[in-house]
Amino acid sequence: MSIQFPTPGAMAEYQRISRALLGEGVSSGKMFGKDALKFESKAIACLLQDTMAFKVGRDSAAMAKAMKHPGAELFDPSGQGRPFKDWVAVPESSIERWEELANAALSAAIDPEDEAEKP
Repeated sequence: MSIQFPTPGAMAEYQRISRALLGEGVSSGKMFGKDALKFESKAIACLLQDTMAFKVGRDSAAMAKAMKHPGAELFDPSGQGRPFKDWVAVPESSIERWEELANAALSAAIDPEDEAEKP
């Protein structure tokens, strides 16, 4: 098994978003050994190679919108066909959407009832 690192562009954007959300109670940490953003010790986003995954909620409007981005899919950190249904993985090709999705993930963590509304 090879070690896979984030691309420089993906890492720079992850760090920028991390700094932007710091005042919102978000901290940097690890999830499955990968860089992650956490709110109240729970992961809300995770960086894996050139993809960032966000826990926005399976039935949320944010999930529906995110799944329309080219290459977006349910986040399967194991790569074994067992995706996390509340998480969407969005590739670096849609990096300009990452901050919006990080904010949606934070909103879902703060008030899960709000973000569960169907699109």
